[in-house]
Amino acid sequence: MNSPVYERISGALRSPVTFSVLAGVVIGALFLLGTGADPVTAYGAVLTGALGADGIGSTLSTGTSVLGMALALAIPLRAGLINLGGDGQLVLGGITAAVTGLYVPGPAPLVVVLALLAGMAAGAGYAALAALCENHLGVPLLVSSLLLSYPAVSLASYLARYPLKEPGSSLPQTRALDDGVALPAFGDSTVTVGLLLVLGAAAAYWFTDRRTAFGYEIRMTGLNARFSAYAGVERRGLTLRLMAVSGALSGLVGAIGVLSFPYRFVDGSLTAPGYTWTGLTAALLAAAAPFGTVVAAFFFAVLQVGGLAMERTTEVPRELTQVLQAIVIVFLAARLRFPGRLLRLFQKREAA
Repeated sequence: MNSPVYERISGALRSPVTFSVLAGVVIGALFLLGTGADPVTAYGAVLTGALGADGIGSTLSTGTSVLGMALALAIPLRAGLINLGGDGQLVLGGITAAVTGLYVPGPAPLVVVLALLAGMAAGAGYAALAALCENHLGVPLLVSSLLLSYPAVSLASYLARYPLKEPGSSLPQTRALDDGVALPAFGDSTVTVGLLLVLGAAAAYWFTDRRTAFGYEIRMTGLNARFSAYAGVERRGLTLRLMAVSGALSGLVGAIGVLSFPYRFVDGSLTAPGYTWTGLTAALLAAAAPFGTVVAAFFFAVLQVGGLAMERTTEVPRELTQVLQAIVIVFLAARLRFPGRLLRLFQKREAA
């Protein structure tokens, strides 16, 4: 008789996620062979560059933002809601935290806390606006969240380039925050307490998802929205609450970015790395499951940081890691759809 541990390991190895990741690695190796590079050397450079002594700090710093955005997008996705406005909520949280840090008086630790809360409030309010557009105006959440992202990014860009611009600087950035108005870092690394905040959010998400009635309502809505509505789950209220939480986490990531090096808001610094879309990819890969989202976010952070090391070591463009991400998602989608089609085909043959 197989033990529960063995069954879990066996199930993980047979899962669509494992298959998709392995397929991505194999096809990536074929791409590398086609360019004349050694796949073993290239993948070794990715792992060493991301997890070695010189790269683990960058991986954890990048992972903070990637995981934060992955959680922000996984929470509504768990209920079948897609929030595409992560960039706007992220940037709005960042610029709000910067304004709070620059203009709110008080002891530095208190200002840091207020900046984090202000960033979360800005992101939550803006995401809730997208939910209100769907609930009361009939605009699909997919459309409203995406379109609302553009004015938020443009507003933050305007503030960083004109009213809040650092005097004498040629860069579109705000003034640096006062001394002490920053998240504590671990030693001399760029990893800050923001990582602990994001991990705490992940733990809260897991507890809510697995141990509360609200988490059950979320999962049930994601599995069958019509059934959950018949069971008494109020769709509009759930959409509003989930979007507010999603926006709050996005705003928290933006605030963490501003309260970490270089301790200011720089136009484009929060959107250029693509944290929102990498986070969405991680959430999709994990099917929005709490633990799986953490693992997938760390996986993509390793790819993102390790790709730079691979480019330096093997002269293979780091864009290959983005190709790997796309391949993983394509294979995951195919793996999830093919078994159902094959089952229906067999059923038709048996009926005939």
